[in-house]
Amino acid sequence: MESGWIVSDKNDMLKGRCVKLRSKGLLELKQSKFQKIEVYDTVHFGKVLLIDDIIMLSEADEFAYHEMIVHVPLSVHPEPERVLIVGGGDGGAAREVVKHSDVKEVHVCEIDEEVVEVCRRHLPALACGFDDDRVEVFYEDAALFIKEKKGLYDVIIVDSTDPIGPGESLFREDFYRDMHAALREDGVVVTQSESMFDYRDLISSLFRFNKGIYSKVYYYLTLVPTYPSGTIGFSFCSKKYDPLSDLKDKKIPGLMYYTSEIHRASFVLPGFMGSVISGD
Repeated sequence: MESGWIVSDKNDMLKGRCVKLRSKGLLELKQSKFQKIEVYDTVHFGKVLLIDDIIMLSEADEFAYHEMIVHVPLSVHPEPERVLIVGGGDGGAAREVVKHSDVKEVHVCEIDEEVVEVCRRHLPALACGFDDDRVEVFYEDAALFIKEKKGLYDVIIVDSTDPIGPGESLFREDFYRDMHAALREDGVVVTQSESMFDYRDLISSLFRFNKGIYSKVYYYLTLVPTYPSGTIGFSFCSKKYDPLSDLKDKKIPGLMYYTSEIHRASFVLPGFMGSVISGD
């Protein structure tokens, strides 16, 4: 961190760009056995969580990410009774999932217990997601955890870090095949799939193999000011349901970003993305 400033990612600095947030002070710094975890208070964005020097979320705009990674698949699947969240140690995804009354069981598979502990201390508005009786947390490697869950889940949500360190295995073809096997016959997977401006090769690779695994494969996006480029996208992979024609008008309380109109608009992509997601 520069003096008084949080820099989004030192690798971005090497590319000649960065997101910088003015810091009011460091609240916690912890090195777990997996990664470095930091929480800062900032002038404009509230508390900010960093993992391995990369901004994971800020209090000011996290809703735009968490609502879109959760309510898009859960508004398409007609009966998402059992949901798996991979990663999601801050609790934000779980907080959004339990807003759906038809959800009966939520499993959170987070590799690093200390992420959950830090977020419980400093980000209770997100970590409250863990307090619902339907939520159970497993501190395991998701790439191994998923292999033992055959035909179990209606929806799987992969709220992962970037494809480095502990998150690298979550972007591989074998993991997507294992998720397919872990879904029920009409299941849906949504995964954090990076920015269309910064990760075109990665997105293209995901679509190349996912079109051979799932019946429906789409990319959609949301706007998050604290992420590089201000956007981040998701892969929507389904055995059966189409994210547009099968959208249900579910009444979800307490939302700030997601609407059915935003849902539809998020799948409208700029022209250059056609070749990226073609799967060729």
